[in-house]
Amino acid sequence: QLLQAKKITTQVLYGPEALVSAITESGCDTVMAAIVGAAGLVPALAAAQAGKRVLLANKEALVMSGNLFMQAMQAGGGELLPIDSEHNAIFQCLPDCFTKNPSAHLGVEELWLTASGGPFRDKPLADLSDITPEQACAHPNWVMGRKISVDSATMMNKGLEVIEAFWLFGLPLEKIKVLIHPQSVVHSMVRYRDGSVLAQMGQPDMRTPIAYGLAWPERIEAGVAPLNLTQLSGLSFTEPNFAQFPCLSLAFAAAKTGGTTPAVLNAANEVAVAAFLDDGLPYLSIPNVVEHCLNTLPSVAASSLETILEADALARRTANQFICNIKR
Repeated sequence: QLLQAKKITTQVLYGPEALVSAITESGCDTVMAAIVGAAGLVPALAAAQAGKRVLLANKEALVMSGNLFMQAMQAGGGELLPIDSEHNAIFQCLPDCFTKNPSAHLGVEELWLTASGGPFRDKPLADLSDITPEQACAHPNWVMGRKISVDSATMMNKGLEVIEAFWLFGLPLEKIKVLIHPQSVVHSMVRYRDGSVLAQMGQPDMRTPIAYGLAWPERIEAGVAPLNLTQLSGLSFTEPNFAQFPCLSLAFAAAKTGGTTPAVLNAANEVAVAAFLDDGLPYLSIPNVVEHCLNTLPSVAASSLETILEADALARRTANQFICNIKR
């Protein structure tokens, strides 16, 4: 009624195909790809192929189709700006010409992705057997949706971000590091070969990277409170314990394998997290489901969208069957 009152012409679209139509037929020049999970892959890829400026907040698009997606961006002639806080931070710390020619590393030695460690960073893995969805979703610093909150608790989110950074910035996996940083003030860092380390700092508020992406290369007001350094008691950084966070270890392994394995990793995790949130799967079974799928399903070259989607579907069926067996 409000739209009619203002005489604004409105068209209602629905379904996966409508997402692609909205991108390709609307005449827009910028697309914010912010759909959660694998569901965001096809519309994000359509935006890349159409030559849009893509503000990428959907890490799964790169996790699943990395090389295919980057080729589509290059062929389409658009611009790719990362919106995930960590990748946005790295983007801000890199030379302006870096992402236009990732093979020219311009003195970049390492990328350091920071992670809060989630609500269970100080708990031994053995103490997490009775964790509830409410506990897993209680992130200490960020306000996020349920799925990504669980991914933060297991650190699968950081593992997916490592794969995303690999494709975005073109450095070898061994040059991409993860640091536990409980304060969530330093959003990520870049180490240069001359000894310099550049960090992007700010409040843990997604309005900052969103505003950066919308205004780039300029800056606009984001409504975020300024960071008062005098009120910080300290900034701490530690290396993650991979035994405590098996999902992070699985993500690194999937990244090294390549092909469709990252798509399998993501699909299995989505199924496992949904089962934990809504269907009683134990928290500690999440990495078990993912590991089963990685060990069971072969990796093939992720050379086409069809191949990637087939791997995704097969991983979901395999994960669901494994979960059913757990519950028997």
